[in-house]
Amino acid sequence: MLAVCEQIIEAHGEDVAALLDVGALLLNFGFLTRARECFERVRELEPDDLRPVVNLANLARDAGHHAESRRLYAALLERLPDHPVIRRNALVSLEYDPEVSDAARLEQAKAWGAWAMKRAGGMRPRAAISPPSDRPLRVGYVSSDFCQHTVGLFVKDVLAAHDRERFEVFAYSAGQVQDRVTASIRQSCRFRDVSALDDAALAAQIRHDAIDVLVDLSGHTAGSRLTVFAHRPAPVQASWLGYFATTGLPVMAAVLLDDWHAPAGMEAQFTEKIVRLPGGRFCYTPVPFALEVAPLPGVARGYVTFGCFNNTAKLNPAVFELWARLLQAVPNTRLVLKWRTFHDAGFCQSVREAFVRLGIAPERVELRGASFHADLLAQYADIDIALDPFPFTGGLTSCEALWMGVPVVTWPQSRVVSRQTFALLSAIGLPELAATDAEDYVRIAVELAGDAERLKEMRVGLRARMRDSVLCDVAGATRHLEHTLFDLARQA
Repeated sequence: MLAVCEQIIEAHGEDVAALLDVGALLLNFGFLTRARECFERVRELEPDDLRPVVNLANLARDAGHHAESRRLYAALLERLPDHPVIRRNALVSLEYDPEVSDAARLEQAKAWGAWAMKRAGGMRPRAAISPPSDRPLRVGYVSSDFCQHTVGLFVKDVLAAHDRERFEVFAYSAGQVQDRVTASIRQSCRFRDVSALDDAALAAQIRHDAIDVLVDLSGHTAGSRLTVFAHRPAPVQASWLGYFATTGLPVMAAVLLDDWHAPAGMEAQFTEKIVRLPGGRFCYTPVPFALEVAPLPGVARGYVTFGCFNNTAKLNPAVFELWARLLQAVPNTRLVLKWRTFHDAGFCQSVREAFVRLGIAPERVELRGASFHADLLAQYADIDIALDPFPFTGGLTSCEALWMGVPVVTWPQSRVVSRQTFALLSAIGLPELAATDAEDYVRIAVELAGDAERLKEMRVGLRARMRDSVLCDVAGATRHLEHTLFDLARQA
């Protein structure tokens, strides 16, 4: 792929459209350095074109350079305050940024909500809902990720498990990707491909389908259709999977969380009413191609390997500093980081240099690029203990580490997104792997690294623990969700 991109750049190095397309492709595959060069060249050719600036802001986020990303998005919003993608991306980037306060994130979300409502024509009255007691409740789920994506993998079995006598289920798919997960979802509900519809047309379709409760599964993430909710096409509207903060929309009746993600006081971060699902917000079903759990690698090697397979957008100087403290506390250990951005030699060099400045020799940090999903899971055979980043912690990544027999050390903080792994660990009865502060994080990881017997027990026992927990109880999670949706409809 990289060679083809280089050929296009050589042949069309003065073509703005070609440079933008190739740069975006390079960025999506993790080749940050070459992508940046493409976007910077466009800025030289067309100084007033803001498209490369959007890409550079996303590139900065993917590299964990959040101050730069924040600065670029602030400048973009000054120039294009009504651009939906820029507004959306700016909000998502704040969730990764450790320097932005909870109050500032809420303020920005509220500003987006006011903008979306104005764009949709202002506040509409809520449509009446007929009592659902004598008929199936009509529930619609809206997402661009009904595919091999975190959301698609989490939601597909819940959609299939809905009680067909009590629920009529619609899936409004706004994405372009269709795969085996999409095919599975198609079989379990009334599937609508709405990728070609604008907001007004999609709102009209939802009204035509007489949806009682409309559930958003994207928030402000890529491909989001959250602006449709500003048209208020359903009597009850709620946010569930796919996002990790307030939508900022005043017409969203609820956000579905749980006690682990949303302890008392979390209400201050949301415009929506928090409704806590009893069994947890997530329901995990492992992929069928996950291999059997491999033996603990540290036994054969004679040293412990820490690992993190999370998006590098979740990494920041505080994460590196804490991981360096841990590596110094347990000298004969290694750290493996894996994400698509580690295909980029320049980015790898910058990460190695960051650890060297913190006193960690380069040979102790291994950087691996992206691979197919099955191979990614197989590479947990090399990892003894997974380390969670912060403030944006793992979701599906943590589930998969645990499924492959690897315990995850996490540090829940004030944001919902910082509490994802804590929620997963609590659901399977291992809340003791969640730290209360930086010192506790190091303590937990050091104690695990020094306890080979406990690591062996976890290695062989984590799958059964997960299978027997609420985390993997699809039927139970679906019943809790159904009860909640009925309650929201009755209260409308």
